[in-house]
Amino acid sequence: MPRISAATIGEHRAQTRDRILQAVSRLSRVQGIDAISMTDVAVEAGITRTVLYNYFPDKTALLLAFTERVTRYFIDSFERDLPEGASPADRLRAFVRLQLAGLVAHPHPGAADLSAALGPDAYQRLAEHVAPMQAILAGILESGVATGDFRVPDVGATARMVLAVIGAERVPLISGEVTVEAAGELVSEFVLRALDARAT
Repeated sequence: MPRISAATIGEHRAQTRDRILQAVSRLSRVQGIDAISMTDVAVEAGITRTVLYNYFPDKTALLLAFTERVTRYFIDSFERDLPEGASPADRLRAFVRLQLAGLVAHPHPGAADLSAALGPDAYQRLAEHVAPMQAILAGILESGVATGDFRVPDVGATARMVLAVIGAERVPLISGEVTVEAAGELVSEFVLRALDARAT
């Protein structure tokens, strides 16, 4: 039985789980989430594969947990970094910037590639884990409509389009072709022009 380093078994399990997810985060920066194997994660976390499987029975479960962790980090960062009384445009810029920074911090394949790698059921479960981020974006769009700043005929469809524009910068960002700052300015300007209610 592995040596317990924490005060309780519960704390030990929480620490080990955190170590595993940190290992996934580090590996994702080097080889991308789709290329990570369970063996890679076990070695990086300094545990055996048997221990890893005690926490996560397969790669899908591991990616679901990791996605949930990244989503929580995004939401906390968005709420922490956004100034009080920020305009819908400033909130949108902050959302875009944090999304792009996340693409660099945790490189991952596009939606189609993930769906092919994990299968439609697992991909749908992953999509459900990022739903809170989509809800934040929908709220930003709705607030812009309420102030008269944005023209949004369909919030859900528009949110998907905005996320698609952000995702279009994934490869240039990961390859180092553009910086987060440059991509953030480009994407924000493009989206805000498309949403500008004064352009109607």
